[in-house]
Amino acid sequence: MEETIKWLLTGPAWIRYNVLINLLEKDRKEPQILSVYEEMRKFPLIKGVLSEVVDWEVFILKRHNDASHPIHKLSFLADIGMSHQEEEIQFALQSVRNHQSLEGPFQVLSNYPTHFGGSGKNEWTWCLCDAPTLLYILVKFGGKNDLKLVSAFNHLESLINDNGWPCAASKSLGDFRGPGKKDEPCPYANLIMLKTAALLNENVFSRSSQLGVETILDLWENSREKRPYLFKMGTNFRKLKVPFIWYDILHVLNVLSAFKDIHKDPRFLSMLDIVKLKGGQDFRFKSESIWTKWKGWEFCQKKEPSMWVTYNVLLLLKRINKLKFPSISI
Repeated sequence: MEETIKWLLTGPAWIRYNVLINLLEKDRKEPQILSVYEEMRKFPLIKGVLSEVVDWEVFILKRHNDASHPIHKLSFLADIGMSHQEEEIQFALQSVRNHQSLEGPFQVLSNYPTHFGGSGKNEWTWCLCDAPTLLYILVKFGGKNDLKLVSAFNHLESLINDNGWPCAASKSLGDFRGPGKKDEPCPYANLIMLKTAALLNENVFSRSSQLGVETILDLWENSREKRPYLFKMGTNFRKLKVPFIWYDILHVLNVLSAFKDIHKDPRFLSMLDIVKLKGGQDFRFKSESIWTKWKGWEFCQKKEPSMWVTYNVLLLLKRINKLKFPSISI
C-alpha cells in the first residue's frame, strides 16, 4: 500500500492534491499543499475544463450521459477540490443560479424529443436526472446553508415513492417520462438524489434516503430480473469508470458509502468485493470503460493502471474503514 501511495504522489498535481487532502489528511492551508493547489489550477487539462464550464447558458443537454456537458465538468471540478473562488467557477455557478424554476429546482437548457413527451425545442427546464446534480454542484461549492438550495432539494425529495424516486420532471414538460413504466423507480435519479442528500444531510439517514438506498440495493440483489428504465447492473455496470457521470458500480459504491448504516449490508459488500478483486495485490486499478470525450486524461485509457481510478477505490475503502494508510513523508 505504501508503494501505491508513493506512486499516486508522482502523478499530476490534481491527483496529488486529492491524495494529500483526502487520503493522507493533510491540512489544505499548509504552504506545501497550497503550492500543489496552485500547480493543479494551472494544469493544462484543468484550465481546459475551467474554460468549458463558462458555456453553461449555451450548451444544450440532449442526453443525460453526455460526458462533455458542463454539468459533468462542474461536478468533476467540485469533486477534485477546486475552489469556488476561481473566476470561471463563479461565473458558471451564477449562470446556474440564474435559472431556478418556480417549483424550486434549478434548470438546464434542454431539448427533449417529442416521442418522449417533450417539445422537441430548446428550453430551460429540469428533470430528476439532472436537477439533483446541479444541487450537488452548488452545495459542494459552498452553498450548503443557502435556503434556496434547501427549498429546491425539499421539492425533489418530496417526489419519492415507496420504491424510491421515479422518473419525474418539471410541469413544463407535460407528460414527459423516460423509457420505463410509470410505477418503476429511476435508478439514476435515486443515485444522484442520494449523492446530494448525503451532502445536505450529513450524518442523517433520513427516511427518503433509506428508501433510495434500499431501492439501489434491491436492484443489485435482483439485477437479473429488474432493469427499470433500461438501467442494467450487468457486465457494463461492473466496469470501473471515471469521472462519475452515469450509473456504474464505482459511482454507486461511492454514493452508498456515505451512509454508514449500510456498510455491513451483504448486498453492499458483495458489490464492493467485485471492485476489490480488480486491483490485485498492489491495489492499482485500471479504467475498464472510458468516456472518449475526456481524451488526454490519464484515466482515459485501459492499458495501464489509472491513478484516478485507484485513488477513488482507495478513498472508498478508507471511508468504510476497510483500509488504513501509512504515514508518508512528502
